[in-house]
Amino acid sequence: MIRTRSLDSDGSRLRRLAPLAFPAAWGAVAVAWKFACPSAREPGLPIRIATSVVFLSVGIGLVLGVRRGLARELARARAVAEATQQVLLRPPPGRLEGLTLAAGQLSASRGASVGGDLYEAVATPYGVRIVVGDVRGHGLAALGAVVALLGSFREAAHDEPELAGVLRRLERALERHLRERARGEHPARAGTDPEHPAAEEFVTLLLLEIGPDGRLSVFNCGHPGPYRLGREAERLPVGDPLPPLGVLPLPAGLAPYTAARLLPGETLVLHTDGAEEARDHRGRFFALDAALAGPPGEAPAALVRRVHAELLHHTGGRLADDIALLVVRNDRARVPAQPAEPGLRRPRPAPSSH
Repeated sequence: MIRTRSLDSDGSRLRRLAPLAFPAAWGAVAVAWKFACPSAREPGLPIRIATSVVFLSVGIGLVLGVRRGLARELARARAVAEATQQVLLRPPPGRLEGLTLAAGQLSASRGASVGGDLYEAVATPYGVRIVVGDVRGHGLAALGAVVALLGSFREAAHDEPELAGVLRRLERALERHLRERARGEHPARAGTDPEHPAAEEFVTLLLLEIGPDGRLSVFNCGHPGPYRLGREAERLPVGDPLPPLGVLPLPAGLAPYTAARLLPGETLVLHTDGAEEARDHRGRFFALDAALAGPPGEAPAALVRRVHAELLHHTGGRLADDIALLVVRNDRARVPAQPAEPGLRRPRPAPSSH
């Protein structure tokens, strides 16, 4: 096993150096010609020109070889990042229990495909459960918290009959992550935890459940409320917010907000705060509510692509924070009126007065 790994490592190094082989060999020949050939040491303009051309070609070859190697490494890194995104922040299914979904993320870290935002939607025996969250910060430093929360949600959403149980599982998962991270960054004595386990890191999130009748159960932990698109874009009420996870413990009694509904044909847009806090070069905020007022019947995937394009145009491609969008449209059929039971007479219409 060790020998195989060593051979693989040697082969990888040889592949990285392959683009430099020809320029290096050409340079060695040029140096040998310069010092070994008597005619190369003779003074004169033709010899100087020939020498300059030889060494200039060597330099250009080396630069192009290095550039080609860096381009290959960058392409390899992007492929790894895309694979990581597919596993960690996988796109939601296009259809889920009569709902049509689409999601997408824009990362503020240049060249990164994942950041500090998270989203997931799963169908459970208790309804379709969705989480959208924003870890403080962005880029690779926030990935640990994203992994901890998504892993916990994907299990708890199926295991916990009550939505409050899912939220408490998410809180415990974040606490464990912060403790483990603190031990790694600030080693303490054996058997003790650090006094300040990454106290400045927290997560805002929105946790909701969509019932078969479209009724919503929502927990809002310091996260921006979603928009509901019907005849117009309106901010959906989600009740009094709870503190972000990691800032203060959740209260002993947890009850979701249940006064909102997503009727057939309506669309719900969940987002992170980067979408509303994006600014242009003049400091003007992005008008998310106006951007969501698109053409009637717009598909969720098309809405995500359009809003992302408008965000990039507004900011000039310079994002200050990660941006995530999750769009859910209720395509469930309306329940038709039930016919009268057999044996029951329908009431006769009242006689006309005319």
